[in-house]
Amino acid sequence: MKRCIILANGKAPKKIIINYFLQKLNYDLICADGGANTALKLKLTPKIIIGDFDSALPETLSFFEKDSEIIQVKRQNDTDVEKCLKYAIKHKYSEAVLIGVTGDRLDHTFCNLGIVLKFADKINVKLAAENSFLESFSGGVKINACIGEIVSIYGFNKTTTILTKGLKYPLVNEPLPFGVRESTSNVAIANEIELFIKNGTMFVVRDIYGMIKNGFLQ
Repeated sequence: MKRCIILANGKAPKKIIINYFLQKLNYDLICADGGANTALKLKLTPKIIIGDFDSALPETLSFFEKDSEIIQVKRQNDTDVEKCLKYAIKHKYSEAVLIGVTGDRLDHTFCNLGIVLKFADKINVKLAAENSFLESFSGGVKINACIGEIVSIYGFNKTTTILTKGLKYPLVNEPLPFGVRESTSNVAIANEIELFIKNGTMFVVRDIYGMIKNGFLQ
């Protein structure tokens, strides 16, 4: 199974998070354009660098040219993160974790959250930012958890509903339309949470350090 992290040009999580995916879980590192600058600062060597290269510094690309595959894609109808995801899909990656996709630009953050949904039917896309780890789910799913753990759930429309088991504030076939209602800071009361999502997708956000500590990221 091939999996990758895609490092973009925003604020990256701490190196300990990135190294967990690279070293413990054996993910490949793909940099989206200016994400290569971050990789250089963190002393990480990407497997691939992809973008139109309006952000990656020439000296960064020169530094990595011997050890990384560098692919310039000039088209402007998709973002550099999307270019990386399209590469990952073409090369049979089953999962991609987006990092460095949040930061000073709120529009970029919204765009990258939308990308998680946009590519959901082609590749399993997740997102790590600051202390949080975001996953998208549909259908029925069981999640390992710790009692007392904070679990937040977000939906997007009135037609997608969710039923939960193992949470302090249960949801019983209820929608969570964006801007109307959400399940922020719900709490796990069991070591396994069950979600039953109908007619769409919802985001689940958890503490990434807790997930790593308890071995929930595999």
